[in-house]
Amino acid sequence: RRLLQPVAVAALNTAAEAGSARLFRQVLDETLGRGAAACRPLLPRDGLSESLVDPALAMLRATGAAIRFGARLRALRCVRGRVVELDFDSGLIDVGADQVVLAVPATAATRLVPELVVPDDHAPIVNAHYRIAAPAGAPPFIGLVGGTAEWVFAKRGVLSVTVSAADRLVDRPADELAALLWRDVVPAFRLPEQPAPPWRIVKERRATFRATPAQLKKRPATRTRWNNLLL
Repeated sequence: RRLLQPVAVAALNTAAEAGSARLFRQVLDETLGRGAAACRPLLPRDGLSESLVDPALAMLRATGAAIRFGARLRALRCVRGRVVELDFDSGLIDVGADQVVLAVPATAATRLVPELVVPDDHAPIVNAHYRIAAPAGAPPFIGLVGGTAEWVFAKRGVLSVTVSAADRLVDRPADELAALLWRDVVPAFRLPEQPAPPWRIVKERRATFRATPAQLKKRPATRTRWNNLLL
């Protein structure tokens, strides 16, 4: 209740009793199974964009890559077992001898790749963001057991709550969720309950596929029948 269930729900975004034991074993092998060094959290100094996205874009540009934002891929044009063209709203791009890595949500992949089988059952995540700073000396995040909130992250001037496998919450009104989750944040960070800070609720209804054994069987392999197309 205090370790395996919270870790399973956070890692799989699926209720512990329904999640794939095979997939959860991989999580445990790569964390608890490797000792304390593999369980230390990595925290961004500024934010995930500054820590991961911006350096990746800089590295790609340094190698001559062209980055196009807001460009919608309409179709892949294939000839004799290869992707030969990418059909964007802005025009066609010739693939030539290059490889194509398609990193899109499963529903988009099925539109672009014929006969692709993908997971079709998804689990939601609910987040609540409160515009209030954590008290001095508070930890960067806290895991909660026995409440509605599961994790609370202290960011710059904001406390953010995450609830995974949130089927029981996703259809509830935003103001109701804000009050409900704030009641868990208050004792965790020793804050006054009133006045409640400004808040924002974000619901990701299709955050991930539901990591059950049945859905895991529908997860496609990285390689496809086109020799230069990887998922």
